[in-house]
Amino acid sequence: YNTLMIHKNVNNNLLQELIDISLTMFRKNFFDIFHGAISMKIDDSKFVINTKDAVLNSPALKNYMVLTHKRNYSWQEASDDAFIHSFIYKEISEAKCIAYTFPNFTMAYSLNNNKFIPKDYFGYKKFKEAKIYNLGDYDSWYERADVEICNFLRQNKVNFIIVRGYGLYIYERELSQLAKTISMIENSAKILVLSDAFNKTQNSNILSSVDS
Repeated sequence: YNTLMIHKNVNNNLLQELIDISLTMFRKNFFDIFHGAISMKIDDSKFVINTKDAVLNSPALKNYMVLTHKRNYSWQEASDDAFIHSFIYKEISEAKCIAYTFPNFTMAYSLNNNKFIPKDYFGYKKFKEAKIYNLGDYDSWYERADVEICNFLRQNKVNFIIVRGYGLYIYERELSQLAKTISMIENSAKILVLSDAFNKTQNSNILSSVDS
């Protein structure tokens, strides 16, 4: 298909910003190769999202496409997470851009905790505390993901959800805020994980010295 024709209704500056943000997030390890999704609302019926085979560290336009909320043949080429992005755009008017990422420390922290409570100053001031969502049965997750993610965001009046072992979903009004908020969450999670590991090492050393 002709990429330029697909993007004819998209503001070129915003599209370039989407590509730049995607590249930044890949370099920060928020995306993996072929893993993750980023999108931007065009209007009430359309949005731009990366393709299924997009390599998100590439600035190529061919990695992005326009979808309508009404599913058609073009959805076959889109990210597997397109249906979740579409549902959020339809249900939450404040969502102008969305990212699904897999930040390592956030995911590691989610495996053993039920709440995300930053202990660093900036993280605490921004987030205070957030529930970590337990997705339950892995095999049926994608049959439930769009509704459950959206319900969580609305019921808790938040713009992000940490899903245990699956990833971080976030929406913002501006693209520039996506990478900033994800970075703050990941930095806080990194501090929590490293602090926990340090404390365990210290306790282990104390026990070893007592035993000896």
